[in-house]
Amino acid sequence: MDSFGIKTVIHFGENSLDRLSQIPYKRVLIICDPIVVQSKMIDLITAPLDKGRISYDLFFDVVPDAPIDKISNGVTKLLQVQPEAIVAVGGGSAIDSAKAIRQFALQINPYGKIGLIAIPTTSGTGSEVTSFAVVNDTKAKVKYPLVSDELTADEAILDAELVKSVPPAVTADTGMDVFTHALESYVSTKHNEFSSALAEKSIEICGVFLLRAYLDGSDMHARNKMHVASCLAGLSFNTAGLGITHSMAHQLGAVFHIPHGRANAMLLPHIVEFNSDINKHSRSQKEYLPAVKRYSNIAHILGLSNYNKVMTVRSLVNWIQFMQKEMNIPLTIQEIGTIPPDAYFAAIDTMAENALKDTCTPTNPRVPTKEDIVKIYTKLWSF
Repeated sequence: MDSFGIKTVIHFGENSLDRLSQIPYKRVLIICDPIVVQSKMIDLITAPLDKGRISYDLFFDVVPDAPIDKISNGVTKLLQVQPEAIVAVGGGSAIDSAKAIRQFALQINPYGKIGLIAIPTTSGTGSEVTSFAVVNDTKAKVKYPLVSDELTADEAILDAELVKSVPPAVTADTGMDVFTHALESYVSTKHNEFSSALAEKSIEICGVFLLRAYLDGSDMHARNKMHVASCLAGLSFNTAGLGITHSMAHQLGAVFHIPHGRANAMLLPHIVEFNSDINKHSRSQKEYLPAVKRYSNIAHILGLSNYNKVMTVRSLVNWIQFMQKEMNIPLTIQEIGTIPPDAYFAAIDTMAENALKDTCTPTNPRVPTKEDIVKIYTKLWSF
């Protein structure tokens, strides 16, 4: 028996931040990154809280990739304040930090239920609706994905007003993160009709609106659409899981601090080739791996019809690389220009081992070996 459910109540559209004046809590802790405070974006959060006469305290010692020491600081703050709920505001790192802080604090002092309201300021991670959080052990240089239904937010607020000032490079990285979430969940071994429908719609939106949002950040229609696409993809992979694009990207982020969405975008063409066993040298075959049919479906959604399955999968790979080039996302590690080759190749073996252990790996549609992972990391260095 399979099950599908959406725990998080989602508020979206114009003026959705007004929901904060109506929440059933009287004391909250806002967890956000420093940019939310410095940019005065925090006023969009505190104004409705003030209107609803809800008291709040603030924790903004949040940095990218949710390092364990910062989460520990947040746990200390939460236990001091003992709020009825957390309002998490920011990108994936801020929301993941809030999830982990709540989880660990209640293990130390289970003083009562703590609500969680997630408000994303990027259209990328889908963390506002998932039971996942990624924390970073900076000393061991390993990212650990946490998975528990208890991590899932009670409410999510999607207001594109919070993403209109996101710079083009971040729009590109987070947008390709959305696409990767949707595509990986669509071909996952745990996909089902519900997760597939969500993924297909997310991909359709990405195909039409991602480049628009990148080229014109003031295009609020495109911004709104990508904000919804991010949430749809999050709902999809929360049920179906992901794959080795994420497993491998987690290592690139932990070791070389490559932004997560960018690492996903760089890896994705190579993973499509691996999962389909189709590359630029492939010819028509009598039988194809199971992922090929699903990749072909996605190609058709994107308007990439071709004569046969090999050409169709190749057109999908080409589309991903076209998007990378259009949005100035590096195609190779060498192109980044800041990572020495000796350091990169010395890290590949350990990164491959950790990628195989990653919680995203078991649902990949093709079972990889360590040698397979090493080959992909090696190809990623340069063409």
